[in-house]
Amino acid sequence: MQKMAELLGLGDECREGASGAPALAGSCLADNRLNLDVYPDGCHRFLRLFEGRRGEVVQVEFLRLSSNDHLLGTTLDILPQLKHLKSLVLKGGHHRDEFGSCQRGSLTSLPPDVGNMRCLTHLDLSFNSLSTLPSCIPHLPSLRMLLVSHNSLVALPENFGSLSKLTFFSAMKNQLKDLPQSIGELAELQDLDLSENVLEFLPEEVGNLRNCRELDLSGNRLSSIPDSFANLKSLRRLHLHSNLLVTVPASLASLPNLSRLDLQNNCLRAVPAEIQTSPFVRLRGNPLGETEPALTPDESGAGGLRRLFLATGEDSFTVTSEGCKVILACGIRFYFPPGAASDPLRIYFRTLAPDPQWVKLRHHDVLLSRVLELQPHGVKFQQEVQIWMPCAFSQTLRQREVVVRTFSGQSWSDLRTRVEQKRESKKPVAHCSVLHFSWFLVVSRLVQNECKVPTEGTLLFSSVDPNIKVTFPPGVTEETRSVKLQVLPVSAEEMEEITADPGCRASPLLCLSQDSLVDFLRPVRIQLPLPPGVTGLNLDRSKLHLLHGNLEGQTWDDITSQVVLEFTHLYAVFEVTHFSWYWLWYTTKTYIGGIAKKVYERLRMYQVNFIALQRKKDPEQVLLQCVPKHKVDPVLKKLQGRYQGPEPSDMVEMFEGEQFFAAFERGISIDMDRPDCVDGRLSFIFYSHLKNMKEIYVTSPVDRKGQAVKGQVSFYRGAVPESIPEDASRRRKGPDSPWLATLPIKLPRLKTRWGENLGPLNDFSFPPLNLGNAETGYLTQANLLSIARRVGADWQTIGLNLGLTYQQIERIGYNNRDDLDKQILDMLFSWAQQNSEYPDCVSKLITAMKESGRQDIAEEVETIIELGRQKYRESIRRVGLEQDSSTEDSAIAMT
Repeated sequence: MQKMAELLGLGDECREGASGAPALAGSCLADNRLNLDVYPDGCHRFLRLFEGRRGEVVQVEFLRLSSNDHLLGTTLDILPQLKHLKSLVLKGGHHRDEFGSCQRGSLTSLPPDVGNMRCLTHLDLSFNSLSTLPSCIPHLPSLRMLLVSHNSLVALPENFGSLSKLTFFSAMKNQLKDLPQSIGELAELQDLDLSENVLEFLPEEVGNLRNCRELDLSGNRLSSIPDSFANLKSLRRLHLHSNLLVTVPASLASLPNLSRLDLQNNCLRAVPAEIQTSPFVRLRGNPLGETEPALTPDESGAGGLRRLFLATGEDSFTVTSEGCKVILACGIRFYFPPGAASDPLRIYFRTLAPDPQWVKLRHHDVLLSRVLELQPHGVKFQQEVQIWMPCAFSQTLRQREVVVRTFSGQSWSDLRTRVEQKRESKKPVAHCSVLHFSWFLVVSRLVQNECKVPTEGTLLFSSVDPNIKVTFPPGVTEETRSVKLQVLPVSAEEMEEITADPGCRASPLLCLSQDSLVDFLRPVRIQLPLPPGVTGLNLDRSKLHLLHGNLEGQTWDDITSQVVLEFTHLYAVFEVTHFSWYWLWYTTKTYIGGIAKKVYERLRMYQVNFIALQRKKDPEQVLLQCVPKHKVDPVLKKLQGRYQGPEPSDMVEMFEGEQFFAAFERGISIDMDRPDCVDGRLSFIFYSHLKNMKEIYVTSPVDRKGQAVKGQVSFYRGAVPESIPEDASRRRKGPDSPWLATLPIKLPRLKTRWGENLGPLNDFSFPPLNLGNAETGYLTQANLLSIARRVGADWQTIGLNLGLTYQQIERIGYNNRDDLDKQILDMLFSWAQQNSEYPDCVSKLITAMKESGRQDIAEEVETIIELGRQKYRESIRRVGLEQDSSTEDSAIAMT
């Protein structure tokens, strides 16, 4: 104990009885629970409590500590003294590195005496550094739930089957290569998650898990599965997606309780008819009926590489020195050549909505994709990794080029990019090669020509318009510097439409830049074509103006009198010593700078319309979208079968990357706690080639039983991109007006339903429910009632995706055949009762809603869960863990 006191720095305080310990115990110790992983010094607090209040600490039944804590090793030696401990959580992932990645905990083993903790039923060692399972674990006689996900386990011990009471086991995201035969001795096991490992085969003994209800083997290297799977009579959900399966036994289709068989993204070219015709089977992403496709030249040397097909919801994969090919559910592809990674490396990925606060588009850039984040940030590969990112494309983007832009941690830079087409869909993909991982997005930019300028001089011309040339004479620079040239063509029709002057003409807009802040030592000669319709024969020099713009393009100065202009039959030639924007105008106007500024701003704007449509089957589900003018008719035609609503708004103008808001008014309201809700308004960011669309659920505080509600949605301007002058946004819709458009929304009169009259619930006797846990968020009975109110005739599809059997669905439909509301309630609460003790039940509900096409409900559930997590963290910070703030071990406490 002297060593512990020295370690804690307690000194005299410890020898006087640790006077601070009682106060500390009062805030952390409640109802035999210690939740200390939310504190950065959790182990320090535990050791102080043990030193000062040992009698109480040894009675603790639930303990949570962070394995990122540097005092964890000292704390572990005390754990075997907690003889009454039922739940022990030693998770990592509480700290992040400089790139924002979760850091695994330092735990590599457990004291042997932990095996004597006879009361322990729940053990969570996730996000740690375990390479082998601690030898004491198979000796825990009462263990029912074991979680060792996100570790580095390569094998399970041969005596693993001695955990005879185990009902839940998760070892996802490890490096397991095989399983012991004794796994078949886990007679009570109900939920087994071995996803994201490197399993190549399974022992026949897996078929002995007769009580197993859910089995997840996705993201492995399985080419076949044992015939003994036909013995898994209790199995409800079997996940085998993203493997290398070439065959599956037909007996899987006859498992009596199976409601979901996921075989997506495998190598199946043929499957038994019984499986192919079963409605609960998912087969997308398999080459059914196809022959082996020919490899592209870039992949020709990768024929023997492992292929990974990742399904929706997966967020990581492992790359070894052997290399691999990876295809994400969103269509993004990777090629890791052999030797790219010297050691096994876990890659984490996610796609993000672009945030204009940190995604900085340059002038005339067009965003073509979401943001792809790859972690660990900054990791260096031994060989280039190839990435294919799907992107939007349009004929309006001619005379431009597509590049992948990446973030270095300080700034964005463009990669050498080749645009290809998918063989299957003919959709464009941007192909690049990288040696590091960070953030990536696809952008369309003005074609950029560049060259190195040596002291001897050189010539640079535009590939968009070869008549635009820049000549660098000898002696123009003392040191070699890099120069870039971009050209924006401007048609006579555009000029006439913007200026309302048929006689106004302009040359292509030329942008020149360099990597040096020093002006050139000698004048650089620039050749620009004369404006359309103007030649050296009919030229009126009084109408010709050479304009110079700063690099932000916000001011334009007439520099005609400051340079010497020479003319040929087709071109104007002049000399400069520094670079910027240059524009040749031909007009009778006198104040050219102001007109040019207006034209330049308009060239960066898009004409758009707003639409607000309501789902025909559920008018409370509203689709809002900002659509470029030329896309309005195709979008409405695509939506008219499922939605109805008013005509689109009048045309307005918006900048790429501009924020706008949607506000529901006159008796229409939305959930104010949505993460995209700002001061009661929905926030959008306009990108001309991405879907500026949200589908949301609206309500009304007005009593709709007696009358319909005639409300509206109005659109307002928000923040404009930083490079846009403030006066440019003010002029677009009246003086200083942020209003853009208003469209009507009508909620029909309500029939008497269970949402207002709880009469139909009288036939049900559902007990209060709390799905999930306090740490990850709860769903209450009230939440389920709210969700049920939004489900319609698609309840059967949702029920099947939730895991209910066809027999259950048919029975629910028959028992409540005259009442749709009761069918929905019975389905939802039946599932909730069956799954209430499972810690991941809420995530399954969210996944099922997405798979059923109800993204709106999935987003509502995610919002509810996020709010619950926030309240939980706030309560922990204030008073410590209380009895009703239990975590995933609450299910154990009730047993």
